[in-house]
Amino acid sequence: MRRLLVAGVLLVSACGAGATQPQARVTVTVTASPSPSPAATFPTRTPPPIPKLTPRPVVAPDGRRCPDHPTPACTGLPPGTKLRTLEANDGPAHRVVKPNTVLDGVHVTGDLFIAADDVTIVNSQIDGAIQAEFDGKDHAYTITDSTVGPTDECQTAPAIGVADYKAERVLIRGHADGFRDSGDNITIKDSYARLCSEGTENYADGIQTFNAGKGLLLDHNTLDMRGVVNYNSPIFFNDRPNGTRDVTITNNLVMGGTYTVQLHNIHGSLVVKNNLIVDKTWEHAPMSGDCLDTIQFENNNIVTIDDDYRVTSIVRPLTCNGK
Repeated sequence: MRRLLVAGVLLVSACGAGATQPQARVTVTVTASPSPSPAATFPTRTPPPIPKLTPRPVVAPDGRRCPDHPTPACTGLPPGTKLRTLEANDGPAHRVVKPNTVLDGVHVTGDLFIAADDVTIVNSQIDGAIQAEFDGKDHAYTITDSTVGPTDECQTAPAIGVADYKAERVLIRGHADGFRDSGDNITIKDSYARLCSEGTENYADGIQTFNAGKGLLLDHNTLDMRGVVNYNSPIFFNDRPNGTRDVTITNNLVMGGTYTVQLHNIHGSLVVKNNLIVDKTWEHAPMSGDCLDTIQFENNNIVTIDDDYRVTSIVRPLTCNGK
């Protein structure tokens, strides 16, 4: 038997000597296999760009320098400064009563009381705290290139407070609270604070508001609360409902705390820009805040740092709700 496939028709014929047989016609249907479906595709989500950081050096008048955020290397009493001791004249404290007094190169072995306006403190060491609220008045003063706090204990009182003061390139040590905001016109720049705590009643804060007023600039400071036993926040704004007004918080490097930054009950203008929170140093979240439409919240990031407070990487941007 012979089979031929012609144009989809199978012709079958019998073969034999002189025999003629009719051909059987069988129609064959060929079904083409479907082409494989293309793989499903999804649009690629491009993550938002992580901004580059622009270092801002700290340079002290004596030439000490930090490449970026403040550290003990470029803040506080300049090494080698010859100090004269101010004798205590108000219990264990020294009280200043003359306006426009300049304290340059002095060592105060206890607290420094400022009971006069426009006092200047420079290149000095205060082993206790600075208090400038007397007779119902906040006395204005400036402190630069000086160290505040003891080396061998942790004091509960805030190191520097409480209103109408300017602090620049100050080093704070041995205090549970670094800076206190309880009034108007406060400027804190290029300063470093390493906080501490002892006992159950001693809770640390880098800067805390208490009956605060109007006008605070917190710019380019390092507030370190790591390793503290009892703590609130390096930046702790949670004053009375109608308290703090017109606050600018920029370029700071902060770490530690329940929430590293707490911003509540702030009225008027609030600018929060270019701040860095060290990754995984908080207990609950990096930030807790009132994210109102009036807040200017820009370019704040979670980062990692080395032992010299230099930023080693940007982990992610920080949002106002702390995520």
